[in-house]
Amino acid sequence: MKKVKVLILKTAGTNNDIETAQGFELAGASCEIVHINRFLRKEKKISDYKILAIPGGFSYSDDISAGKIFANKLKYKLNSEIMKFAKSKKLIIGICNGFQVLVKSGILPFCDGNQSVTLAHNDSGRFECRWVYLKTIKNEKLKMKNLWIRNLPEIIQLPVAHAEGKFYALNETVEQLEKSGLVVFKYCGEAGNDASYPCNPNGSIRNIAGIINPEGNIFGLMPHPERFAIKYQHPLWTRNKNVEPYGLIILKNAVDYAKENL
Repeated sequence: MKKVKVLILKTAGTNNDIETAQGFELAGASCEIVHINRFLRKEKKISDYKILAIPGGFSYSDDISAGKIFANKLKYKLNSEIMKFAKSKKLIIGICNGFQVLVKSGILPFCDGNQSVTLAHNDSGRFECRWVYLKTIKNEKLKMKNLWIRNLPEIIQLPVAHAEGKFYALNETVEQLEKSGLVVFKYCGEAGNDASYPCNPNGSIRNIAGIINPEGNIFGLMPHPERFAIKYQHPLWTRNKNVEPYGLIILKNAVDYAKENL
């Protein structure tokens, strides 16, 4: 069986493209790291892939705000291709800076081209780089919405590294996200309790760390799954020989779904 083709979309300032490709390859996919300019010049087609990943980094040096220039490139230069890809139920994941790109282009949460949420400067006023606990929020009535978090326990750990990761939206939008089951990760303490700083590293409203769109095929999160694709990346792996690389599970969920359904 042919491997699932994953596009790692990069641009100036992207710096997690290789790690993201390695994570997806460990998950069983075939990856291509391609600069956005090749799509703008019509040399490549996004439709040739099953999964689109927008990795972390500092695209265009986050000069205006994190992810904004990259987001505008997608929204105004590649909108028809991206929307066609999304509407065909193919998978899109945005990690850290990629999450910022997805929300500022209007791809997340409602894939309508309108920005309804944002990721703002951390409450701490500084770059936060640490391992965090996350609570996975599953909805058994909405199977496709769980595709990214299948086989994960209730509490997992992933690393974060960002200066603008505070999830923020109007109260009515947050209510809509939660009632519709679109929040899939929340920052928490080790025991799964509500998080305060530093467990919530950025001050995100209601501790939101990752969301999906109503169809479940588009996923954005601030923590980095590609940085926990092998157990040796965990700082305490020598103490816990059975530590699970939760990031790999997330990426493998996407690859397995694409293999079975796309």
